[in-house]
Parts: sequence; structure tokens; C-alpha cells
Amino acid sequence: MSAKDIGKTKDFLRTAKVLSEAVPYIRRYAGSTVVVKFGGHAMVEPELASLFAQDIVLMRQVGVHPIIVHGGGPQIDQMLKRLAIKSEFVDGLRVTTPETMQIVEMVLAGAINKEVVSQINQAGGCAIGLSGKDGALIRARKLPPVQRKGGGEADLGLVGHPAKINAAMLASFAQTGIVPVIAPIGVGENGETYNINADTVAGAVAAATRAKRMLMLTDVAGVLDGAGELIPEMSEAEAKKAIADGTITGGMIPKVQTCLDAVASGVEAAVILDGRIPHALLLEIFTAHGVGTLIRAAHAGG
Repeated sequence: MSAKDIGKTKDFLRTAKVLSEAVPYIRRYAGSTVVVKFGGHAMVEPELASLFAQDIVLMRQVGVHPIIVHGGGPQIDQMLKRLAIKSEFVDGLRVTTPETMQIVEMVLAGAINKEVVSQINQAGGCAIGLSGKDGALIRARKLPPVQRKGGGEADLGLVGHPAKINAAMLASFAQTGIVPVIAPIGVGENGETYNINADTVAGAVAAATRAKRMLMLTDVAGVLDGAGELIPEMSEAEAKKAIADGTITGGMIPKVQTCLDAVASGVEAAVILDGRIPHALLLEIFTAHGVGTLIRAAHAGG
């Protein structure tokens, strides 16, 4: 046997070893719902987006029921700038006028949603694109005014919060092997269209479907400690303490709070993971070590 053939054999053995080690995790997640928040570099980098689609298809083929909720802030910013529409943020939320809402819906429920669906279908899956308006999937209520840092209140306009998720509709997709891809837009009691934070929607969907995992793809390694090192796992109490003592700051606070809300509502665990890592989803749920920070419900095991 030549050195080249020996090298190939070693590669095949490594692959077989990885597959065999994944079997217990595949069994653990078979038949379970996993909600994935898709955003950041994982969504805008073509190679990462393609690998993400492949991961979703593989998850579905081994019996996992993935549900995707995607963001699109940078793409919305680009379109608003192109149309010379000014956009203001208060407390990290986009003030959404009726004019802005039209652009938000066009970008999220149109271009981005259909691109994600197309990538999954091209990878061999069967995905369908939805916004919260389809089948009244996301019933929403308007967010109250928020406090400006300089003082005074700001009306956020057509910015909403999930009030009710149509979990039965999502369950029907799971039964037929279809992967739902959800744009974070909700509908109000009187038919109003609301712009909703994608992380918040992912948390609400995970809670409503009693997902086994909620995976939030970000552009950071996960939650870091005071020395800048990754914290691989946190309990609810540890996460709350880290927010209180300032270990968790800035934009990571609402992400961790979304995870805490999800696990408090019945999700077994939520994970903030680095979407810049190729095959981050597979590494997180089908290997022993994972690639992010897992926040586990106090009552959860395994």
C-alpha cells in the first residue's frame, strides 16, 4: 500500500470515528425540535451560509426538527440608506415608522427569507418561508415607549413583541419533514404589521414548541468571563449573577436574557455559539464539547 493510500485510509478512519461518536447524540435529538436563530457572518458569508444549509438538511435527515428564525439588520440598513430613509435606534431597537416597516418587511420576508429557503432546498432539504403574518404564526403586541439615555421617552412605532406563537402550525411542518424559515414580523390584533427582534422571536418560538435546544448564532465565541475566556456552560443562577456583577455587558445582556426566558419557559437549554465556525450547529449538538456557551434550565439534565 502506497503512502498516499495509507493517508486516505487514515482519513476514512477519522471520518468513521467521528460518525460513530455522533451516534449517541443523534439518538438523543431524534424527534426533538431545535430552534436556530440565524444571523451575523453565518448569514452573509456565502461559504458559511452554504454550510449552514447543509447542516440543517443533515439535522432533518437524522430525525431532528429544525426551525429557523433569521435576522437581517445590516441588509435593512443598506436598503434604507439606498432609499435615503433615515433610521433611528433607541436602546438597540429600530424606531419603525410605517414607511420603514414597508422596507423591513420587504427585506426580511422577501429577499432574505427566500434566499435562506433556496439555500436549504439546494442542499437537498425541503424548506418553506414564512413571516409571522402567515397563518397568524406570530401574534404581536406593540412595545411600550422606552426611556432615552438622555432622558425622556421614545415611541418605537411599529415595533412589537410576540404575544402568541401558532405552535400547532409549526408542528404540522415537523410531521411532513418541512423546515420552517421564519422572518421576525408579527401581526397585531387589528392587522397591524410589527417589526420584532429576531432573538426575541427565536426565544418565543422555542418556548412555544418546547424545543430541546435553542441555538443562537452570533459573531462572538459565546459568553466570556472577566479574563476574556469562553464560559462553556452556565446555570440560570450563574447567568443572572454574571449580568448583575457586570461580567456580561452590552449587547450580550439581551441575548443571555432571551436564553434565560426560553429555559424558564420549558426549553431544556439555550446556546450562544460562534456562527463564524464552519459546521457550528453540528459541532454543538452532535459532539461532546460544543462550541459556545450553554445556559441550562435548573431542572434539566443530560
